[in-house]
Amino acid sequence: MDGRTTLVDMLETAFHRYAQRDAAACMGSRLRFADMDRLSRDLGAWLQSLGLARGARVALMMPNLPQYMVAIAAVLRAGCVVVNVNPLYTPRELEHQLVDSGAEAIVVLENFAGTLEDVIDRTSVRHVVLAGMGDLLGFWKGQLVTFAVRHLRKMVPEFRLPQGDGRSVTRFNAACANGSRMSLRRIDLGPDDVAFLQYTGGTTGLSKGATLLHRNVVANILQTEAWFQPVLDKLGSTPMTIVCALPLYHIFALTICYLLGARLGAMNVLIANPRDIAGLVKTLSRHRVNMFPAVNTLFNALANDPAFARLDFSDLVVSNGGGMAIQEATAQRWLRITGCPVVEGYGLSETSPVATSNPIDNPTFTGTIGLPIPSTEISIRDDSGAEVSAGQPGEICIRGPQVMKGYWTRPDETAKVIMADG
Repeated sequence: MDGRTTLVDMLETAFHRYAQRDAAACMGSRLRFADMDRLSRDLGAWLQSLGLARGARVALMMPNLPQYMVAIAAVLRAGCVVVNVNPLYTPRELEHQLVDSGAEAIVVLENFAGTLEDVIDRTSVRHVVLAGMGDLLGFWKGQLVTFAVRHLRKMVPEFRLPQGDGRSVTRFNAACANGSRMSLRRIDLGPDDVAFLQYTGGTTGLSKGATLLHRNVVANILQTEAWFQPVLDKLGSTPMTIVCALPLYHIFALTICYLLGARLGAMNVLIANPRDIAGLVKTLSRHRVNMFPAVNTLFNALANDPAFARLDFSDLVVSNGGGMAIQEATAQRWLRITGCPVVEGYGLSETSPVATSNPIDNPTFTGTIGLPIPSTEISIRDDSGAEVSAGQPGEICIRGPQVMKGYWTRPDETAKVIMADG
């Protein structure tokens, strides 16, 4: 890779290089990288047929499903910008994010279409792609899963989305089928084009969109790949299997599970509902897992589940923790059960996300956030911006190629967090 590489280049290389490998496993069905290539090309061509211009924002509002992975690649290949949306958002939160981003289209799981209905008239969204839970699980299994979700579990509330007068509502599989009769127009993207608007949690008021350029995210993928080298050497030519239980709308799973996974030709085991611990353990029992990214609450819930302790962890080589502080008691219990220490790191949406990590082959849990990853500088500074001496409290300041361009349409907020020296 060189300095002109984009995420589209990286994904398309992975789709071709690993065409016959499995890219995703979900509810007993699998999608190969060749399938991801075909479906994202078709959906991307269909998105272009809507007249979406280069750089148009497309929101994605789904749990971890193959449709999500396809949609991310499709939006990027169409030359548009991905706006990741938490599917559990309230109408107020959804409206803010759609209005702030200026999203013109959205791919949404039908389970959450009622929330969209409440706000769509006050947004710029003109085109809705409705995904069903079983869309990419194969015909018979897909029909069964979608029927169960709609009619047995009654997880799809009634909704009515506006159509006509330039507005459209299209089923996910229909959009892909229509796009298969079209050609995807190659957009001449560069590393400084925007790839993602990654909204922060809004702990300091309304959430802000961290503007992540293609080069920011590509850099972080390459940085983490270099950091993971000891694990990759251990696996050799064996394709990696990653547990993707963290939500793909979150930057941790987006970069570490999906994008780094694609770069490595890994298969993501997609967990749509990680709160269903019994269901998660049942899924894990079907796979030889190599990598398990998680937050403390998930590590803790699994470590306290008797059925989880009976699984085979002989292939687990890395358990990476982030998103919140890992508790020492949780890390110790996890190590006793799995034999694989939790390697804690630190980052944020604004840094694509990884900024620091413990060495990936650390034999024990350290309780620290580790060291800066390659090409990353860390400075601890006081309120005036001056570096503090070792051992003194201060603010973590990060400089590196993974640092965002700024906050979307918020130069005032950007100026508060990005210093003159970068």
